[in-house]
Amino acid sequence: MLNIVLYEPEIPPNTGNIGRLCHAAGLTLHLIEPLGFSLDEKSLRRAGLDYWAELDVQIWKNFATWRESMPADSNIYYLTTKTETIYWDQKFSEGDSLVFGPESRGLPESLLQQNEAACLTIPQIKGRSLNLATSAGIVAYECIRQIKGGNK
Repeated sequence: MLNIVLYEPEIPPNTGNIGRLCHAAGLTLHLIEPLGFSLDEKSLRRAGLDYWAELDVQIWKNFATWRESMPADSNIYYLTTKTETIYWDQKFSEGDSLVFGPESRGLPESLLQQNEAACLTIPQIKGRSLNLATSAGIVAYECIRQIKGGNK
């Protein structure tokens, strides 16, 4: 259905919450290394991520490797505060990917510049930004609404 891509995520609870979102909604979670935390069994158990084994999660060594794995004609959207294009103005389709950057710095400028036409934002007060897990949930469920609801 939909792919949630976390580029170099730093904060384990955010990734855990996004994993729960993906599990509940039937989405695939892609994690681009390096990760700011461990995903070993002990860490997952300590974090209470009992659903992690059931989650469709894929871990990639770098962004280029992930990108090469995607079909050439797939839609990839980059979420950032550095654009004026609002996510709800985009028509989403089955198989789209939503790419979110690390909590402390967002996606690299070079990636945003190379994909300027595919950058989307969530409206918010300047100088503030939403939590990564909240942002992923907002945009993911708009995609689901459009795909399942026929863009009503």
